Amino acid sequence: QGISWNTVRYMIGEVQYGGRVTDDYDKRLLNCFARVWFNESMFDSAFCFYTGYKIPVCKTLEQYFDYIQLLPAIDSPEVFGLHPNADITYQRNTSADVLDTITNIQPKESGGGSGETRESVVYRLAEDMLEKLPPDYVKARLVKMGALNSMNIFLRQEIDRMQKVITVVRTSLNDLKLAIEGTIVMSEASENLRDALDNMYDARIPQVWRRVSWDSSTLGFWFTDLLERNEQLSTWIFQGRPKVFWITGFFNPQGFLTAMKQEATRAHKDWALDKVAIHNDVLKLTREEITSSPSEGVYIYGLYLEGAGWDKRRSILVESTPKILFVQLPVLHMFAVDSS
Repeated sequence: QGISWNTVRYMIGEVQYGGRVTDDYDKRLLNCFARVWFNESMFDSAFCFYTGYKIPVCKTLEQYFDYIQLLPAIDSPEVFGLHPNADITYQRNTSADVLDTITNIQPKESGGGSGETRESVVYRLAEDMLEKLPPDYVKARLVKMGALNSMNIFLRQEIDRMQKVITVVRTSLNDLKLAIEGTIVMSEASENLRDALDNMYDARIPQVWRRVSWDSSTLGFWFTDLLERNEQLSTWIFQGRPKVFWITGFFNPQGFLTAMKQEATRAHKDWALDKVAIHNDVLKLTREEITSSPSEGVYIYGLYLEGAGWDKRRSILVESTPKILFVQLPVLHMFAVDSS
């Protein structure tokens, strides 16, 4: 009666290998491969799983062993239907894990050599950051802008959160300087100070800062983000609403879009907020080419594509370019429409 392929597929996809697969979607993919591959056509001479991955025709067990030894030790992403960039992401993540492990096992105590001590390095860094740290916000300015405006309510919430970040950073940097000078004792109980000292020396973000802010790859990128986020908020307060918003520089981007919906609803008396939907158009302009605000809605920038490219001329998604993992989108026009 021939081979019962249903039995073969069940044994492979559900029993032998399926029992090792813990993710439901991975199991679906495994069963899909089994349905495509395990049938009578796999014995055709032209059949192959992928280029160079054919079913060998051998007469002895040793010949099969020899063929297996000739297979590549590391499979390319294309074998699994993935883009070549997937291998870059894997290698980068693996390297980052190795470097993090090496950094974590480095000795934390000060060395006795003639070089600059870790305390002096961190002290100098703390002084530099305190000098560049922006001042506290003047909230009285928000009252003059119109405290009940939807966008101004959102702005006040963003300023409150940014003020908390600035206060935490300034306090911990000042305490860290005093601890290094010996004015206060950096005992084992001062967990936050010790964590800040270790992480700043390794160019990483202290945990007490990360808890009240955002994630970033290094301390330098994080502090640059802080200055740029503060610049956007300060410009909005003192120079008026920006022509184009850096949406990824907000703590709550969804709240920004909700405020834009509320503003549009109030401008159209016959609209109901629960019937208003957000639409967007990807423009062909960059941030620098925007000269005025839209008649309705907002212009935003700062969004990136991962796993795809963008054709600016035709304004469509395209396949990723090899070795380019992220692509910045042009300016987007976000606006509200009545869907009722």
